[in-house]
Amino acid sequence: MRFRRQGEGEGDVAVVFVHGFLDDQYVWDRLIAELTTSGVECVTLDLAGSGDRTAAGGPFGYDRFADEVGAVVDALGKPFVIVGQSMGSAVAELVAAERPERAVGLVLVTPAPLAGTHLPAEAIDPFRSLGGDAEAQRAVRLQLSVALPEAELDRLIATGVRMRSDVVRDMADCWNAGHPAGEVPSRFTGPVLIIRGEGDGFVTEELVGELVAPRFGSVESVSVGGGGHWVHLERPVEVAGHLDRFLTGVLPSVDEAAASAVRPQGWTNAFEEKSAEAFRETFAADVVLEASSLTRPVEGRDQVTSVMGAASGIYESLAFTQEAVKGHRVYLEWRATAFGGVPIEGVTILTKDDNGQIVRIAIHHRPLGALHRFSAELGKRLRGVVPADLFHQG
Repeated sequence: MRFRRQGEGEGDVAVVFVHGFLDDQYVWDRLIAELTTSGVECVTLDLAGSGDRTAAGGPFGYDRFADEVGAVVDALGKPFVIVGQSMGSAVAELVAAERPERAVGLVLVTPAPLAGTHLPAEAIDPFRSLGGDAEAQRAVRLQLSVALPEAELDRLIATGVRMRSDVVRDMADCWNAGHPAGEVPSRFTGPVLIIRGEGDGFVTEELVGELVAPRFGSVESVSVGGGGHWVHLERPVEVAGHLDRFLTGVLPSVDEAAASAVRPQGWTNAFEEKSAEAFRETFAADVVLEASSLTRPVEGRDQVTSVMGAASGIYESLAFTQEAVKGHRVYLEWRATAFGGVPIEGVTILTKDDNGQIVRIAIHHRPLGALHRFSAELGKRLRGVVPADLFHQG
C-alpha cells in the first residue's frame, strides 16, 4: 500500500480519504485544497484495482479494502477522521468501527449503503460492464452529476478506463451486494456526517434517510445544492465548509481519546505475552477472580494464575480499547476474537492494593453464545487443574 500525506507535520490528527467506484485518490485534491482546519494532515490512497494499483490481484471486496485501508490508518499511528465517498463510504465505516479507540469521526459523502443497493440484474449489469468503455463511463458520470468540470470529467474517465474489466465487475457486485455489517446498527458509535448532492439521482435523500442514517446514533445529514454524485468535485468549497465545521467539532475529542487510551501495565502485558507467569507477577496472594465465564469465583494466586494463563491462550486477538482509573480500580474495555474469528467483547475491572498488586478481578464477556463457548473451552483446557463445575457444560 502506498499513500500520500499532506501537512504531515501539522498536528496529531489524520483525515483519511477513501475514493469510490471507478475513481482514484486524486479525486480528493480539489476538496483538500479548500480545507482550512489547522492541526491535521490529509491522507489519500488507491484501493486495490484502482489508480496506480490497477495490476493488483483480487479479491476485490469490502473486507479486503477495509483491511488495506486499516493498515494505512494503523501505520499513521494517530487519531483519525475517515472520509469515504460512494463505495468508499462503506469501506470507511468498516475501518472506523474496528478502531473505536482512535476513530474520532466518520464522514460519508454520497454514501452507498453498507448493506448494498441490491439492484436487479437489468439495473446492475450496465455498471458491471463499464470496464474499458469510455463512452459508457462518460454517460454514467454525466447522468449522475450536475456540475462536473470538463477537465475533471475527462480525468475521471481516463482513470476509470484503466481499470480491468474483471475489477470493475467485482467492485460493482461488491457495492450492490453489500456487507453483512450493514444489516445491523453500525458498530461505529462516534459522530457521523453525511453529505450528499441534491442532484444525485443515485444516492437520493430517501435512500440516505432509510438505509444509511438510521444505522448511526450520532449523525447529521446535509445536502449541497448544485451537486450530484461527485459533489466533492462539483462543489468543493461547500463540501470543504461542511467538513471543516465537522472537524472543528470532533477535534476536542482527540484529547479525550488520549485521556482514555490504554496504558501498558502488567495485566495488558501478560495478555500480550500469553504467559501464566506474567499474570502471577501482578497478583496478590489472596487475589479473587470473578467472571461471567465462571459459575463462582476462583480464589488464590495459584488458581487464578492457572485460569488466566489458559484463558489468554484461547484468544486469537485481543485489543484493549479504553481505560479509566478511579482510586484503586482500573476499568478496561476490550475487543477480541476466538474460535476462527468469532468476535467477543467485554469489560474488565481490576482492584489493586496499595502496592499496585491485583486483589480482585471482574471480567464480563459478551455476547452470550460466545461466552458459553469460551467457558466450555476454558473448562477443557483446565480439566484436572480446577473443578470442572466452574464452567459451562453445554
